[in-house]
Amino acid sequence: MYVSPLNTDLLFEEAQKDSLYLNLVEQLNKDFNLANEGIDFPLSIVPGELKIQLHEKIYRMIQYKFAEYLNLLYIIDVPENEIKQLDGSDLVVLAEEVSFLILKREWQKVWFRNFYK
Repeated sequence: MYVSPLNTDLLFEEAQKDSLYLNLVEQLNKDFNLANEGIDFPLSIVPGELKIQLHEKIYRMIQYKFAEYLNLLYIIDVPENEIKQLDGSDLVVLAEEVSFLILKREWQKVWFRNFYK
């Protein structure tokens, strides 16, 4: 049964335990490219580095490419109600929280695709 992870580290831990970490990276690359925000995380990227690079990308998008950021959230299908609950007063914290929501949604896609194949 699918259980939503509570933080990024637990998400990565579960993805690696289920041997689905590479699928998660592929899903991220796919959805970013669908949003015309080409980002190609190498499949060899370690979880800590993925977390940092995703955070930096989201931070830059919020600051400089807000329309594209909103489009990305739509394409990934991050729940709007979860985005609205975030405090946007600190952009660094906001980008980190949004990065987790993106990872959580992408993980959900990967997990369901694997579980119901």
